[in-house]
Amino acid sequence: QVQLVESGGGLVEAGGSLRLSCVASGSIFTINTMAWYRQAPGKERELVASISGGGRRNYADSVKGRFTISRDDAKKMVYLQMNSLEREDTAVYYCNADVMTIQETGRLHDVECWGQGTQVTVSS
Repeated sequence: QVQLVESGGGLVEAGGSLRLSCVASGSIFTINTMAWYRQAPGKERELVASISGGGRRNYADSVKGRFTISRDDAKKMVYLQMNSLEREDTAVYYCNADVMTIQETGRLHDVECWGQGTQVTVSS
């Protein structure tokens, strides 16, 4: 099993910054793409940013220039630095990872994993 645990959410004023962190643990052989999604009330979950195993980054248009995704493979962590936050950024943010796990048989198995989510609230 693989667990993803997010931290760093909270309440911030518009224009402020927050840094989200997510750590993976469990029977991990390697982690491929890691990403952050968010879901606002009444809206569908959307991709915010992703980073491949090779470091290629992809951002939603709404956060380009404001958010930065990074990863530390040694620590099995992914981060989301969020600057110039806007009220529209208010949502539950979820960590996502494409993980190659090691089964008891020794075989590898590719699974998509999600964290439990962390609330980000931006006040005006």
